[in-house]
Amino acid sequence: MPQALQHDLALKSGRNTAARQDFVSSLRGFILNDLAGGMKTRYTEEIAPKAKKELGHLPKTGPEVHNAIASDLYFKFYSSMRYNAQEMVWRSVIHPMNEDLESLNIKAEKYGKKANEIGGSLDLDPDLTLPKNATAIDVHLAPGGYTKENIANDCAAGALYDNGLNVFSFGMMGANLDDIGESMANYIRVKYPEIKPKAILDFGCTIGHNTLAWKSTFPDAEVTGIDVAAPCLRYAHARAGAQNKAVHFKQMNATKLDFEDNSFDIVFSSMFLHELPLKDIKAALKEAYRVLKPGGLMLHMELPANKDLDPYDGFYLDWDAYYNNEPYYKKFRDQDYDVLCTEAGFDKDNLISFITPQYTYMSDADYVESVKNPSAFGENTGRLASGIEWFAFGAQK
Repeated sequence: MPQALQHDLALKSGRNTAARQDFVSSLRGFILNDLAGGMKTRYTEEIAPKAKKELGHLPKTGPEVHNAIASDLYFKFYSSMRYNAQEMVWRSVIHPMNEDLESLNIKAEKYGKKANEIGGSLDLDPDLTLPKNATAIDVHLAPGGYTKENIANDCAAGALYDNGLNVFSFGMMGANLDDIGESMANYIRVKYPEIKPKAILDFGCTIGHNTLAWKSTFPDAEVTGIDVAAPCLRYAHARAGAQNKAVHFKQMNATKLDFEDNSFDIVFSSMFLHELPLKDIKAALKEAYRVLKPGGLMLHMELPANKDLDPYDGFYLDWDAYYNNEPYYKKFRDQDYDVLCTEAGFDKDNLISFITPQYTYMSDADYVESVKNPSAFGENTGRLASGIEWFAFGAQK
């Protein structure tokens, strides 16, 4: 079930809306835990042996697993349920959002002013050419995607994302959907105590939910989040003000950063690269290298590469590429992340990757111990399921 967002921009919901969202959230939890577990058992016990007879070997790649399972009734039922539940997530939020839109805009203006007063800022670029990967499709099946604007100074897309993600994640991403940012930032705090960042950049920040975590962990650092979506950035700015965090938000494309060389100590992204065409991923990584200071750290939270997973897990994590309006997802995960980093300019001896448990769901002492004794890839690495762990890769300049 979703947790109540802990900030004043959260949409107000009556009992009917709350019940609808609780149902959708619980349904997603059932699909991604119970149904997914049953599907893997069915694959292991029935589908894989049959495929072996036809192929002469067990499926060796995610696409081979997909081909073997695609016609199976269980998989069809699972996919239909998951697709429809995804659409239900947005439907459960759109109606209360539209009913509360006037109040939302008033609060967004109020907290945007507060964000300015405490040292934050919002810098939008009306001349920025929005990339087609952000405008031509409804990413994650979200109506209008991230960039749609209905009225002047619109922030509805940000509210849809914030409240929708809360339903989508069924309580697995932190009270303010910031567990990824908290987990990544605190991993760096523990693992690299010598890094005392003064400037941190989060690109593809959407509503800044993970951006704020870096400000919480490193309060003396200047933290900047960039994105191409103006309505999300307006909302992010107000959201930061509502949480009393001084963060800068700029409308900018990560493939062409408007920052000088050697400007940042940390460049971070969360579930962003897989939303880009491969050429843009490579451009963004080169830009990250350019703006990092010597000794600075680039870090990307993503799902593991297919080469590092067994065929079934690769197939399972690629589901979104086929059925969830994420056309660049699999192309990215088919890459060698180390190669992407070295092609961007990083030395192969300075590459990093790690898995971390969820920081906001455990004590700091237990988290520190987990960093000292890291785990290997598990079945739930990157998945929204019980026992989830986050994966990240990157490099030090």
